[in-house]
Amino acid sequence: MSRLLDQTFRDAGGRVVSALTAAFRDLDLAEEAFAEACSRAAEKWGDAPPADPAAWLYAVARRWALDRFRRRATAAAYRPDDATPEPTPEDHVMALDEPIPDERLRLIFVCCHPAVSPDARAALTLRTVCGLSTAEVATAFLTPEATLAQRLVRAKKKIAEAGVPYDVPSPDRWPDRMDAVLSTLEIAYAQAHADAAGAGPHADYAAEMLKLTGLLARLAPDDAEVLALAATVRFAEARRPARLDVSGAMIPLTEQDPAEWNARLLADAEHCLGASARLSRERRLPPGPRALEAAIHGAHADRRRTGRIDWPSVLGLYDRLLWHRDDPVIRVNRAVALAEVEGAAAALADLAEVETTDWLPLHAARADLFARLGKTAEARTEYDRALSLSPAPAERLFLSRRREALVA
Repeated sequence: MSRLLDQTFRDAGGRVVSALTAAFRDLDLAEEAFAEACSRAAEKWGDAPPADPAAWLYAVARRWALDRFRRRATAAAYRPDDATPEPTPEDHVMALDEPIPDERLRLIFVCCHPAVSPDARAALTLRTVCGLSTAEVATAFLTPEATLAQRLVRAKKKIAEAGVPYDVPSPDRWPDRMDAVLSTLEIAYAQAHADAAGAGPHADYAAEMLKLTGLLARLAPDDAEVLALAATVRFAEARRPARLDVSGAMIPLTEQDPAEWNARLLADAEHCLGASARLSRERRLPPGPRALEAAIHGAHADRRRTGRIDWPSVLGLYDRLLWHRDDPVIRVNRAVALAEVEGAAAALADLAEVETTDWLPLHAARADLFARLGKTAEARTEYDRALSLSPAPAERLFLSRRREALVA
C-alpha cells in the first residue's frame, strides 16, 4: 500500500496542491490539507484502495480544508473562483490524462511572482508544484538544506503578506516571472533526465516538461528563451531510446548510436531552435543562456547527419554560456568539450576552479580525465567518490564498469 500511496503522491501531488491553492487562495492550507489526506490514506486504504487514488486524496483534502476554514472562522473572507463551465474545476484537476492542468500552471506563476525573492522562486515552485523534497531542491541548487528550507518559509510568507493573486497574469506581465518559470522547468526536467533508465521517482517529469514547454512555446511564441527551452527538452528526450545498453548501463551522449534517436522529437527541437535564433537575429539581440544551451544540444544532434561532433564550436558555445552562468554545471560540461579540444590536462586544470564538493558529476568527470592521462590511482579515487554519492542504478553500473576497466 505504501508503494501505491508513494506513486500517487508523486504523480498527483502537484495537481492536488495546485487545485486546492487555486480554490482556497492559501498555499499553507493546501499543503496541510494534502498532507492530512495522505496520512488518512496510509491508515484507511489497507487491502482495498480506492479506484481512483488521486481523486480520493483530493476529495479528502478539500473536505479537510473546508472544515479548517470554518474552524478558523474566516469563511467570510473566502472568495471562491467564479463558476466555470463544464467540466467542473474538480473534474479538470483530476483528469488523469492531463499531467499539468491549468491550476498547476497558475500556481507556477504565483510562486514566481516578483514579490518572492529571485533565489526562492524556482525553489518554491519545485517544492510546491513539482513535489520535490526540500533535500532534492537543495541538491538541485547546490545549497545547504537548512538554508533552502528557510528560503521556502520566507517565500510562502511573502506570498501571503503581499496578497499575490492566484491567477496566471496577463501576458504583458510575464517578463517579470518568465525567467523563474523557465528555471523551474529546467530543474524539474533535469530531475527526470538525471536517471538514464527513466525509473527514478521523478521520471514522469520528462513527459510533463515536454507538454508544458510546448504549451509555453504556444503561449509565448515571441520569446526566444521559451522556444529555446522547448528545443532543449526535445533534443534531450529524443536521445532517451539510446541512453541504455542491453545490460541497463548508461551510455554517454558521445557514445550513443544516433540512429536510435527519435527523429520526430529532433525535428521538433530543430524547429524550436530555429525559431528562437530567428527572433534573436530579427531583434539584433545576442542569444540568451537557454538559446546557447539549445545550440549545444543542436551541435550534438548534428552528429546524426555528419557522423562527428564539432568540438571547437561546442566549446565556443560553452565559453559564451559561461558569461551568463558561471556555475559548476556549466563548468563540468564545458570541461568535456575542453578535453576534446585542448586535452584532458587542460580540462582538469579548469575543473580545479570548481569549488563544489561531493557532487557526483564533478567526480565522474574528474575520474574520466584522470583515466585519460593514465593516472589510475587518482581516477579510481574519483570513481569511488562518485559511487559513494548514490547514483541511479544505470549510472552506478556505468561508473562501476569504468572503474573496473582501469589498468593498474
